[in-house]
Amino acid sequence: MQTTEDKKINSKYKEIVKEALCALNKKNMALILHGVSFPSTKGENTGFGTYNSNGAKKLMDFAGDMFNAIQLGPNGKTKKSDSSPYTGTVFSQNPLFMDLVSLTTREYENLLSAVSLEKIVKENPNIYENKAAYVYSTETLDRVMNEVYENFNLNASAKFKEDFENFKKENAYWLDNDALYEALSLEHNSDYWPQWENELDRDLFSTWDRNKADERIKELNEKYKDVIGKYKLAQFLTALQSEKTRAYAKSKNLKMIADRQVAFSDRDNWAYKSLFLEGWCLGCPPDYFSKDGQAWGFSVVDPEKMFNADGSLGEAGKLLYRLYLKMFKENPGGVRIDHTVGLIDPWVYKKGSLPKIEEGAGRLYSSPFHPELSKYSIARCEDTNNEVEPDKEKWIKQLDEAQVEKYGRTIEKIVIAAAREAGLNKDAIVAEDLGTLTYPVVQVMKKYALAGMKLVQFVVAEEKDHAYRCSNITENSWAMVGTHDNEPIRMWAQSMIGKPELTPHVDNLMEDLYAHSENRDEIRERLYTDDKFLAFSKLVEIFAAKNENVQIFFTDFFGINEVYNRPGTSGDPNWTLRLPDNFEDYYERHLESGEALNLPLALIYAIKARGPEFAAQNSELIIRLESIA
Repeated sequence: MQTTEDKKINSKYKEIVKEALCALNKKNMALILHGVSFPSTKGENTGFGTYNSNGAKKLMDFAGDMFNAIQLGPNGKTKKSDSSPYTGTVFSQNPLFMDLVSLTTREYENLLSAVSLEKIVKENPNIYENKAAYVYSTETLDRVMNEVYENFNLNASAKFKEDFENFKKENAYWLDNDALYEALSLEHNSDYWPQWENELDRDLFSTWDRNKADERIKELNEKYKDVIGKYKLAQFLTALQSEKTRAYAKSKNLKMIADRQVAFSDRDNWAYKSLFLEGWCLGCPPDYFSKDGQAWGFSVVDPEKMFNADGSLGEAGKLLYRLYLKMFKENPGGVRIDHTVGLIDPWVYKKGSLPKIEEGAGRLYSSPFHPELSKYSIARCEDTNNEVEPDKEKWIKQLDEAQVEKYGRTIEKIVIAAAREAGLNKDAIVAEDLGTLTYPVVQVMKKYALAGMKLVQFVVAEEKDHAYRCSNITENSWAMVGTHDNEPIRMWAQSMIGKPELTPHVDNLMEDLYAHSENRDEIRERLYTDDKFLAFSKLVEIFAAKNENVQIFFTDFFGINEVYNRPGTSGDPNWTLRLPDNFEDYYERHLESGEALNLPLALIYAIKARGPEFAAQNSELIIRLESIA
């Protein structure tokens, strides 16, 4: 009989799990855990999670050699009024990810006093909750940086100051602009540049009068020297800590996968205003989930500034290349591209309108009949299907090789090229291809063999050939039950019990997972009545399928039955959920209750789902898995 100690995740446990993952041909298994969601340790909860904390190291100790990657969220600087990481800056890191505890140590020259840290922890309003305190953390950061900046100037060693100067020089191409925005936000008492009264400040990097602009920049740099200095110092410290975190993760055999969101922040829109298509925004067309489409409001990069006539990178293309190169160099585990469709066949709409055809919306590169967008169209009139609406997947019916290459230019010449320069290959690209997959997107994904995503929670169960069904998931993909935008799989299962629409899901699970089980009637009954078993079976799918890569959101692994983000809503409930500080004990308790994922058991089920012959070949492995399940 197993003791509690036998069940704990130790080296023996991880060795058996790795062997089973290898048998199932899983090359990567990533835990999805956004920066804010990392746990703290006792006495160190300052209000905001960070991958640079001691709590994060403890999590890496736990996950290493079981998972081989951690999928982070975007780590850009967010607005004080909006905690969504998907509207953060593209270059600046979020200084909320700066670990304050480290700043009290000799390694960081005691830039923050232990007394200040103790006060911050004590006053954290969410100290006993697994939730971040966003407003509190942003306000605290301002006070922290006042102390850190003063101590740095007075007491920092010559070597530390030299490293800071080198950092500023190496990153001046984005750091100077981002820091200047901080100064202007104070000047105008608003961090939203369209509200600034001074027209020159709004157009500082897009005005034709460069002499006037340069004089204004010089004036601001002098007036707000300390504000700019604090911003740059926070970026330096966060980058320094992040570099050490990546080294620690590597020592635990973990890769860090970055997340490149499709959006540009207000700070980016201001700094690179001339590179965006005026009057147009990025969104999604009307679909089953939104009859009016999704009006994201994100800027659209001007196609004419992405590439020059000879195919070389234009000004906007060079900017994106620098961004991806920086991300790949900093994250050898790769980069998840949020909304890859937006790089290939984006849906755009007029600013102030709904993203609907009747209001002028269309696909930027697939609208040969559009009065304004036709000049950008790669698809020709004869390539369209006149029986299908322009917002549908099959609007484009054919493309020649040259057209496919043109649709894929951003992928090939910017993303893949940047990965290669960083010493990586296309396997380092996690291509989030959810939503409407048009013919051009499918062809580009196929041409460059990009690994897309398959979400078993969103399978259309009535369609036997649906791409998200377990038996249809392809090798070159990342399978998962859901992402940060979905309810935990257990919550989904609870909502399905007792509903007639559960039947096709049960039918598929019986065919794909339990076709060779002896107690099929009993299993079918459990799927209809036991939400824990239903949720567990959906998790088994991502291991039983042919996909080489797996991602699991932390709520599904640890059995946290709370929502991280509800799309279409805003406010504190979103983007604040954290892994409890006592996550190991939490996991053990939820494992006992059947709420957390019993990974060895899921792997046993996955092996048996492959059929009697495969199970027989791995019979000894199954016995070993049973010893730790």
